[in-house]
Amino acid sequence: LNPTMNIQPGTISELPYVNNNDTAIDKLVNVNIRLSKSDWDAFEISWDFQKSPLLTQNVASLHQAYDSWSDEALTRFNQLKSNEEELNRIFINLYGLQDELTPEEDDKEVSVRKADQVRDIKAFLSYFIGCVFGRYSLDQDGLVYAGGDWDDSKYTTFKPNKENIILLTDRQYFDDDRDIIVRLKEFLTKTFDPETLTENMDFIAQTLEPKKFERGTSAEDIIRTYFLNDFYKDHAKIYQKRPIYWEFNSGRNKGFKALMYLHRYNTEQLPMVRHYLHELQPAMNDLIEVDQNLLDQETMASAKSKYRKAIATLNKQMNEIMKYDRILDHLSQNPVDLDLDDGVLVNHDKLQQGEKLLSKL
Repeated sequence: LNPTMNIQPGTISELPYVNNNDTAIDKLVNVNIRLSKSDWDAFEISWDFQKSPLLTQNVASLHQAYDSWSDEALTRFNQLKSNEEELNRIFINLYGLQDELTPEEDDKEVSVRKADQVRDIKAFLSYFIGCVFGRYSLDQDGLVYAGGDWDDSKYTTFKPNKENIILLTDRQYFDDDRDIIVRLKEFLTKTFDPETLTENMDFIAQTLEPKKFERGTSAEDIIRTYFLNDFYKDHAKIYQKRPIYWEFNSGRNKGFKALMYLHRYNTEQLPMVRHYLHELQPAMNDLIEVDQNLLDQETMASAKSKYRKAIATLNKQMNEIMKYDRILDHLSQNPVDLDLDDGVLVNHDKLQQGEKLLSKL
C-alpha cells in the first residue's frame, strides 16, 4: 500500500479492519494505558512523578515497603500481560488467524516493569538526594522546585540543605547536614518508623553490596562508598548524560567531592563550595593526627599497616585539595551566570571555564 516512511490518512483507511463494535477492546486498551502510565510515573524521569513508590506503602520499614511495592508491580505486570493476551485472542478470532498466531506473550514483551531491588533502592536514594536539594519534598507530591522563587514553607518534615551543597566523603568528618549519611539517617527516620533505622540502613547496604555486607563491612561504609563512587554515574546515566545534580570533583584521590542541584545554582555557589572545602581541610588534618596516634600506640603489624595506608591516603587527598582550591579561587573571581534554557552541556562547560572542576558528563 505504501512502501515509504510517510504514512497518510488514506493509507490507514485502506487497511483491512474488522469492526465488530466490541466494547471489550476499548475497556482492555484503556486499562492497559492506565497500567502503563502508572508504571512510568513511578520513576522520576516522568513528568508526572509524585514520590518514590517505596513511600506510598504505609509500612514501618524500607524492607516492608519494597516487598509491598514488589507485589504491586508484579500485579500490574501480570494484569497487563493477561489483558494483552486477551486482546491477541480477540484479534486472532476477528481475522481468522488461528493457524498463524497464538495469543500468548513472553514476559520480555510486556512493557511494564517488575520490581528490581537494586534499581529501586538506587531510585529511592536518588529521591532522597532530590529532597536534600529541595527538588522534592516530603510535604508535597511531585516536582516542588526546578527554578524560580524558592518557598521554604514547602519543606517542613525534611529541610533541604541551605547552601545547595552536600559533601561526598569516604569517612565522616561532620555530624551535621554537610555529611550525606547524617542526612540519610534523618531522612529514614522521617519516612519510616525510627525504630527501624538500623534495619533500613542494613537493607540498603545489603542491596548495594551483598558480598561486602556479608563479609562484615558496615552499612554506613557501603552506602558512603556508593555515594562517593557510583551515585553520580548512575544519575548521569538515568538522565542520559544531562544530569541535574552536578558533582564537584578534585581528582582521582577523591579529596573533595560534593553535589549541587543545577536549578538552585547562583553566582555565590563556587565561593560557598570553596568555604566547604576550607572546612574540610582542618577536619582531615585532625583525622590524620588521630590515625597517627593510633598508629603510635598499635603493636599489631596488620593494624599498623592499615593506619599507615589511611594516613598516606589522607595526605594525598590534602595535596589534591590544595590544588583544587586554587581552581575554585580562580573561578570564584569571575562567577558566571547560568541560563537553564541553554541546556546542561553548555552550562556544564560554561561553569568550568576550561578548568577541571566537575565530574565528566
